[in-house]
Amino acid sequence: MELAEELKLENQTMVTGFILMGFSHLAKLQLLLFVVVLLMFLSALTGNSLIVIITTTDPALHTPMYYLLKNLALSEICFTLDIVPKMLMNLLVERKVTSFYGCALQLHLVIHLITSECLLLGIMAYDRYVAICHPLRYATVMNKRVCLQMVIACWLSGIPVAIVLAVWLFSFSFCGSTEINHFFCDIAPVLELVCSGTSFFELLVFVATVAIMLFPFILISVSYICIIHTILQMPSAESRHRAFSICTAHLVVVTLFYCTTCLIHLKPKSSLSPNSKKLVSLSYTVATPMLNPIIYSLRNKEVKESLKRSFGRISSQMISLPRCVFCFLLHVFV
Repeated sequence: MELAEELKLENQTMVTGFILMGFSHLAKLQLLLFVVVLLMFLSALTGNSLIVIITTTDPALHTPMYYLLKNLALSEICFTLDIVPKMLMNLLVERKVTSFYGCALQLHLVIHLITSECLLLGIMAYDRYVAICHPLRYATVMNKRVCLQMVIACWLSGIPVAIVLAVWLFSFSFCGSTEINHFFCDIAPVLELVCSGTSFFELLVFVATVAIMLFPFILISVSYICIIHTILQMPSAESRHRAFSICTAHLVVVTLFYCTTCLIHLKPKSSLSPNSKKLVSLSYTVATPMLNPIIYSLRNKEVKESLKRSFGRISSQMISLPRCVFCFLLHVFV
């Protein structure tokens, strides 16, 4: 209570910071949770970083599909770095404080990155549709210029939405508690601290969420209906199996991401309990970024071959390094 009072100014509608409650209800399990989340966080960073590195350095992976995949991996890296380090720190310290502007910035990045990821998932589905349903036109339709324009649009589209929602939410008057019952600054838990009417803002959040998610969802649905129709007409059973495997992997991640995100953001003040919201949020902030590299790429034959080539080059360089050092010393001293 004393810490909460410290974060208030004399004007009761203004605050200097918030207390992130996180998983304080699991006091006895916080160390275990820290270890689990840390391992998942490191796995997510490692997997997504590998995707970025090999799709950038290996010419064999300089295709539209892997270009989009690289941007998705970058989005996941930014998303986890925005949320998880602060959450890990709060699992170990007693004063789980975040500043007013730090909280607003974190929410801005969350909205921005979720918007970008939704659009990227939609474009990835469209890329697969063109590759499977119109393979002869693929190089023309998905050329470098078009891919670059689509990716730039994905990254920029979330900025105005994030600015409007974050600025509007943090311009409300806050009263009572400064304790955010969540492990990061999200719309729903911050709304719980607002003492003025938020009906119009909630309507705007709903409209923005539907608009952001509906277009990619329609694109994904139509693309996969056409893809499945084309796959069923393939004469080779091996080709059908491979295509279905790729589609299933993509759809699993899309379903996980969309279901959890919609559950939280379509209705900010939903009937879910705060602890249930934390678990749902944990799935798309930590689990999904960890699973994406495995589902999308690390089971892919081309990516495996690229990783083998990369590690092969690194191994040969490491082996040749002592030999080079020895030759240099021999040349200098002999």
